[in-house]
This record gives sequence, structure tokens and C-alpha cells, in this order.
Amino acid sequence: MAAAAGSTVDIIVLDIMMPRMNGIEVLQRIRKLSQVPVLMLTARGDDVDRISGLNLGADDYVPKPCSPGELAARLRAILRRANQSATGASTDTLRAGQLVIHPGSRTAEWCGESLDLTGTEFGLLEVLVRNAGQLVSKQDISKRAFGKPLTPFDRRIDVHISSVRQKLGLREDGQSWIQSVRGQGYQLLVD
Repeated sequence: MAAAAGSTVDIIVLDIMMPRMNGIEVLQRIRKLSQVPVLMLTARGDDVDRISGLNLGADDYVPKPCSPGELAARLRAILRRANQSATGASTDTLRAGQLVIHPGSRTAEWCGESLDLTGTEFGLLEVLVRNAGQLVSKQDISKRAFGKPLTPFDRRIDVHISSVRQKLGLREDGQSWIQSVRGQGYQLLVD
């Protein structure tokens, strides 16, 4: 915990089944202190566990067993996304209605209040804000936010969109700020 709070680590790999405190509880504590990227690596790989881990703030979730090559590639992808903004890949402030994001610091504000986003959620939201009002395909979101093409049956985007939707709440007309266009992608609505 101290390492996460002090920003002395680049990424954290967590297992759910640990002896003293389960990984989900550790993840929740980390998210209260830091936005350091977190990859869940665990034997609990059913959909409910994956969705729960991603919704609670994990940047990726890999079930065991997995190949060391895949694990290394996923860690590199997470670090690449986290470092893009840290190295100044885009430091301009972006605005879409009441949503303001700061790519340089990877922070966001909604209606003047700070938004608590994981690194993955931030990357996804940045893509939507840069294309506010326009339809963005899932393939484009995957390439630009995750650094890799979308694979068949990959539901990560849907899970992270659901989490961001909850954080933004609903519009006055009862619709979500992020609209789904079935089979095509997502669109961030602007006022």
C-alpha cells in the first residue's frame, strides 16, 4: 500500500486469492490512494469476477493459467498507455460540454468535480472526448485507448464504458452521456 501511495511503482499485479487480504479489497484500497495501473492475475476467471475486477478499477484482468508472453505483452501495453500522457504525448486540456480532461496529468473533471477514473477508463474517455458528438467504432477505441486491435468476444470496452457511464450519471432527458450504436461503437453526447 505504501508503494502505491508513494508512486514508487509503475504497475501492480494483483491476485484475488491472497492469504491476509483478498485482491479485491487491496484493489479498492489502492484506488483510494493512487491511480497506478493494476493488472489482476488470478485463477478466478469467470465473467462475474472479471467484470467485478474491472469495475472496481483494474486496468486489465488476466485469468491463470496464461502464457508469460501474453502477460508481458499486456503489462507493456498498460505501461505504454500510462506513459503516453506522462511523456507529454498530448498535454492540451480537452473539453466536451461539462467534461474536461487533462491528458498530461491523466485527470478529468465532470461538472467541476474531479472524476475518479482508472487509467483504462481515462484512455477510453479521452478517445471519446477527442471525437465528441461523433460515432467511434469499437475497433478504433481499442486501437487508440488500449493500443491493440479488438478481438472477437472481447468485452473490455463494454465493461469500461459501463463503469464510465455510472460515473457520469444520466442526462436531464434520462439518456446516458455515452450512447451505444449497436454493432458499430459509441458516441459521447455533448450539449
